Amino acid sequence: MNELVAAIGAGVTAFTATNIDDIVILLLFFSQVSASFRRRHIVVGQYLGFTVLVIFSLPGFFGGLILSPHWIGLLGLMPMAIGISSLVNSEDESTQEKAEIEEFDDLNVTSFFAPQTYSVAAVTIANGSDNISVYVPLFANSGFVSFLIIIIIFVALLAVWCYVAEKLTHQRTIAELITRYGSYLVPFVLMGLGAFIVLKSEALSLTKLILSCICLTVLVKKDEDSVDKV
Repeated sequence: MNELVAAIGAGVTAFTATNIDDIVILLLFFSQVSASFRRRHIVVGQYLGFTVLVIFSLPGFFGGLILSPHWIGLLGLMPMAIGISSLVNSEDESTQEKAEIEEFDDLNVTSFFAPQTYSVAAVTIANGSDNISVYVPLFANSGFVSFLIIIIIFVALLAVWCYVAEKLTHQRTIAELITRYGSYLVPFVLMGLGAFIVLKSEALSLTKLILSCICLTVLVKKDEDSVDKV
């Protein structure tokens, strides 16, 4: 019984401490729900990304460390790339695609693994360096039963996180603010989040980070130009 209580307490504490910022990210994601970006993309993306974080943390459970925090920090480039792409992309060009994606999503099970899902997963993973730094020692000090209990707690709380964030978007005051300014805010939040992750982990210096942003911008623009030509 003591092991059960201790495992539940450790799971709740670890999850809450490492995922407070995810509420804000989830809130922004749910505020962007549309014909091409569904709630299931967000939920599945969250679980997919969180599963990867748990897998990355498993070396702690098995008594070894194979992943450097600096490599995890480089994942911060993912939300930055997504944010830059959001600024470059034209909404007018995606209008026709939304109707096609909506019809396709209703008929195809693989929509659960659409690019939108992987985008959410990428942000979850990139924002998970603190998760790994907490989960590795937590798993290392847990027995098999405690480990399973903690994983169950994580899975349950992740559902709670998604539910709370989705419900908050229906609050009139919050919804109006996010609806009005959310689409303009999201790219900058993602870029800021990515920069914070990279700099905090010391994966790149500020100069190298700025150069990386320039390179990402050029790459996105080149991709956009090729699409326009086609």
